Amino acid sequence: MAAPVRRTLLEAAKGWRRFEGHWAGSLGSRSLALAAAPLSSGSPWRLVGALCLQRPPLVSKPLTPLQEEMAALLQQIEVERSMYSDHELRALDEAQRLAKRKADLYDEEADEQNVLLVQDLEDVWEQKFLQFKPGARITEADEKNDRTSLHRKLDRNLVLLVKEKLGDKDVWLLPQAEWQPGETLRGTAERTLATLSEKKVEAKFLGNAPCGHYKFKFPQAMRTESSLGARVFFFKALLLTRGDFSQAWKKGQHVWVCKEELGDYLKPKYLAQVRRFLLDL
Repeated sequence: MAAPVRRTLLEAAKGWRRFEGHWAGSLGSRSLALAAAPLSSGSPWRLVGALCLQRPPLVSKPLTPLQEEMAALLQQIEVERSMYSDHELRALDEAQRLAKRKADLYDEEADEQNVLLVQDLEDVWEQKFLQFKPGARITEADEKNDRTSLHRKLDRNLVLLVKEKLGDKDVWLLPQAEWQPGETLRGTAERTLATLSEKKVEAKFLGNAPCGHYKFKFPQAMRTESSLGARVFFFKALLLTRGDFSQAWKKGQHVWVCKEELGDYLKPKYLAQVRRFLLDL
């Protein structure tokens, strides 16, 4: 009984290996063909690497009423189930000593070293707490609606947009550069990052593969037989450098915007492709 079952399994495994090898071979050759097609010199489409540079949130978002209620409940549970801290144990010990002092059972010599009482410590901490001023969530750039500043909407993701000349029109786009022979598309995006500012801008790229793709035709006056349009490949990167880069570009040529503000600048078709890979968690 076991022999026929074993023979059937071996035949099925051999058949699967033959099928898998044929599929991998055909898929691999097709992938190589598709990868080489855009890079061919005879293609009328220019390759462009675009950079989706994001500034991550700097502060947490305000809690909703439900979240505040849940946080208060968890805090209460933690207090009720927690052990006494060292400070609380010391406070209890001092309370016992004060009770003995009132009952004339307290040894003055045994407490000569304990000069700083718990209440004194708490008074010092209270003064420090009163002097602490948390940073404002609403900045000056928020009040002025200065979208060229990085110091706005501190609890949101911000994306960099730049204004570029396309034919005789000014168009808002993600920063981009045309691909050059000998470099990868991610290398094109890295080169774009290096040209954004005279200062060194540090960013962390999220992978080597593009996160999105967009294809558009040039204006009629710019089209030629060998240059019909462009294929744009988007790469994500998180801004690591802190500071304001408002002086790095000409006035009115760049903005830092959140996801809801992208529609004020980008064309509808371009915006639809950007929104597909842009998350605002």
